[in-house]
Amino acid sequence: MNTYQSRAEIPENEKWNMEDIYPSLETWEEDYRRIEEMTMKFKQYDGAIHDGTSLYLYLSEKEEVSSTFNLVYVYGMLQADVDTRDIAAQSLVDRAKQLAVKLNAATSFFMPYLLSLEEHTLREFIEQEPRLDYFEQDLFEAYRYKEHVLSKEKEEILSHLGEALSAPSQTYNMLNNADIKFGEVTTDDGDKVELTRGMYSKLIEDDDRNKRQEAYKSYYQPYLQLKNSLASTLAANIKTNVTLARLRNYPSALEKGLFGDMVPKEVYENLIAATKANIAPLHRYTTIRKEKLAVEELRQYDLNVPLVNGVKIEISYDDAYETILEALTPLGEEYVNTLKTFKEARYIDVRETPGKRSGAYNLGVYGVHPFVLLNQHDDLDSMFTMIHEFGHAMHSWYSSSHQPRISAGYSIFVAEVASTVNEVLLINYLLNKETNEAIRKHLLNHFIDQFRGTFYTQVMFAEFEKITHELAESGKPLNVAVFNQTYESLFRQYNGDEVVFDDEVKYGWSRIPHFYRPFYVYKYATGFASAIHIAEKLLAGDQATLKAYLDFLKSGSSDYPLELLKKTGVDLTTPEPINNALKRFDQLVTEFSSI
Repeated sequence: MNTYQSRAEIPENEKWNMEDIYPSLETWEEDYRRIEEMTMKFKQYDGAIHDGTSLYLYLSEKEEVSSTFNLVYVYGMLQADVDTRDIAAQSLVDRAKQLAVKLNAATSFFMPYLLSLEEHTLREFIEQEPRLDYFEQDLFEAYRYKEHVLSKEKEEILSHLGEALSAPSQTYNMLNNADIKFGEVTTDDGDKVELTRGMYSKLIEDDDRNKRQEAYKSYYQPYLQLKNSLASTLAANIKTNVTLARLRNYPSALEKGLFGDMVPKEVYENLIAATKANIAPLHRYTTIRKEKLAVEELRQYDLNVPLVNGVKIEISYDDAYETILEALTPLGEEYVNTLKTFKEARYIDVRETPGKRSGAYNLGVYGVHPFVLLNQHDDLDSMFTMIHEFGHAMHSWYSSSHQPRISAGYSIFVAEVASTVNEVLLINYLLNKETNEAIRKHLLNHFIDQFRGTFYTQVMFAEFEKITHELAESGKPLNVAVFNQTYESLFRQYNGDEVVFDDEVKYGWSRIPHFYRPFYVYKYATGFASAIHIAEKLLAGDQATLKAYLDFLKSGSSDYPLELLKKTGVDLTTPEPINNALKRFDQLVTEFSSI
């Protein structure tokens, strides 16, 4: 693997071409000034929208400015991400953020105004001005919230309380990211060093069980020390969600959380029920893990170590790209040929360099193209990361190519479908091609553990959220003891009786930042199950599913997520997609145990 000390060493075709957004800083500055001028102009619309024409003029100018602002912000963000030490790039981001504050302030009058209109008045405006057809769906989507919007005075009070209401989340973030100090671990040289999150993710997969145990105990140490403070922040966050749901006339906090995607609570409940009805294969895998590791007692710190020793798959970026293109042939020529062009067109920033943002992402920029950030390590994990992000990138490309700007974006609910379909196609391709049994077993182990983490664990988290919010809604106390008892019980139900509990297990709730973004994690599981369902049909050569899936990728946000998925044959209002995915997990575990 190449190790680069600066971006100057990296070949041009492995770096983003930022000129695709702006050919020069001068053109960026021109757009920046234009947005500032337009922002001032928006104030003249406050109190002056009285008919369809004035409504259309405001909305069309707002869309144009928002679109330009997106380019201004993204240009700075992408440059800052490739080198977080770059002061000039960070300055562009800071200036864009300041501009966003001005833009939001200048347009904040509009939503209260819109929701003050009677529905028949809005319909009259649309009849008067045919050009409003373009905005109709978004206008009535905002209208859908009308019964959950309070009086102007109450909304103003809530807006002033915004910072206070977000305090539990902010406090947790500060504790979890800034203040927490993990315990020490022993290096290979015998020195003691303070554990970091990055070190933990590696050590918890180490072959040496003593290293895993030491890392596990050190990692949980601050969470146990801060247990009462962390329970207080989580309880406050849950109670805030419950209170806001009541104030805004939602039947429950869960239904408030699902409202934006128009997902009925039955989908959430079906997910949990179907998963628990099909929990036996996960318990079987836990038993296999215990046998394979040859331990008398299976502990939580044994659940992430790979079960196949001595398999290290190295694959260069170029070879990985070719393998990915071959693996994705079930998606058809257009998909594969389009993705092939991304490489030379410099849509991908490939290499890890000092100061570059960690991880990977795709950012679809309407009117330009997708931008994919990688930190390539020329190994199997890197190839799976690539194909995952390419799934998002192709979703962005298809949606932007086939949708107008207003509906080109897609919701988080469907986002993980496109990335996971790609991963399933890759694992299937590699398994079909590979004859070395150790490597085949390693690939199966990789997929099973991904399935466990992205599906089962997220459903367990989703059930924890549901239970704790229902406790708050019924006036029951929320504290360390309640959180511990709830989490420990769920961990036992999902992972089975083979796991012997250390004291740390029951404090798992204290380290999950997603709990401060209520009713979000279930989307990982529904997206994963939907992708398994679709990929199985694609691999069987089902041409109707292929057409429906490509249409889904082209759909952006032109319909609600559940409706978009139904067109691919995935109906999440029934248990079928979840059951099919879990049947696949059962097959994977059976195959793994038979090799």
